[in-house]
Amino acid sequence: MVTKKNFSLFWLGLLAACFSAYCQAEIEPVQQLKTFLANTRSLTADFKQVLLNEAGNPAQTSHGVFYLQRPGKFRWDYQKPFQQQIVSTGGKVLFYDSDLEQVTIKKLDESVGSTPALLLSGDIPLEHNYNIERQGNDGSLQWLKLVPKDADSTFKYLLIGLDKGSLSGMELSDNFGQLTRIYFSNIKLNAAIQPSVFDFQPPKNADVFSE
Repeated sequence: MVTKKNFSLFWLGLLAACFSAYCQAEIEPVQQLKTFLANTRSLTADFKQVLLNEAGNPAQTSHGVFYLQRPGKFRWDYQKPFQQQIVSTGGKVLFYDSDLEQVTIKKLDESVGSTPALLLSGDIPLEHNYNIERQGNDGSLQWLKLVPKDADSTFKYLLIGLDKGSLSGMELSDNFGQLTRIYFSNIKLNAAIQPSVFDFQPPKNADVFSE
């Protein structure tokens, strides 16, 4: 059964969805991914997230907006079917659930291990944390498979789809037998993002838990 707290379990994996290539389509997908890390400073996109159960059937669909400001800042704004924010800034990650009126704060550091969140820093080569495999083409999409080298990672693999050097979609397989698919649209690269987007202040009536 899919519950709201599932979102906080795979958020690290979802972060890798923003790391598409910003270069020419004929360049190898792995190099496209590396070029993005070197050249992209910000990203804004609408997203559709679909959780699939063990039978491969859609269990829950969510919609929202994703923001990235490198280095180290991101925000997932879940808007439908319920509101939730996941915000990273100042070396911390905050999870806010408006229905539960609850905020959970975690430290973003080496404790995240080989998760895709580490890509936010741009300081560690992809090969340091992942085995990277080219998965071929599906129409105009070129697919990459990232398999974490850390056996304790929270996910089994991550697929990233690139369409002419731009992010199109991704699929995350976690250790609970659940698949998460993300579809991005209205992508804006290197556009200015207001600093207030990442300045999240817990509501006064919210319970705050720090780990």
